[in-house]
Amino acid sequence: MSSSWALQMKATSTDQSSRVIQLLTGALLGSGGWVLSRGANDSGVVNMLFEFERRNCVDIYTVMIATGIDLSRLAHVRFTELCQCTKSRLDECGNEIVSVDLEIHTFAIGTRYVGATEAA
Repeated sequence: MSSSWALQMKATSTDQSSRVIQLLTGALLGSGGWVLSRGANDSGVVNMLFEFERRNCVDIYTVMIATGIDLSRLAHVRFTELCQCTKSRLDECGNEIVSVDLEIHTFAIGTRYVGATEAA
């Protein structure tokens, strides 16, 4: 059966792009997802394409939040719809594949601040 869920999502993160890629990739793979492509540009925008079986949608949603990325409001709405719909029809659609094209804008915050008291 073809995927009826092809989602485009946006998010932000205060981590460096390399860390976001590493954490999210591990989390998705550990929850039954497949990472098809991943990368970041010089501006710190991470693009990740991944898939998973609908039966794993709650696990995937949970690990995405646990990695610290801040999904857009629309991304939360779409994931909630997916999880609710899947729960009510799990026997019919649990094996369907969901495809997610995720764009994460990273704004890495400095890891060290040298204030006046530290410099003294």
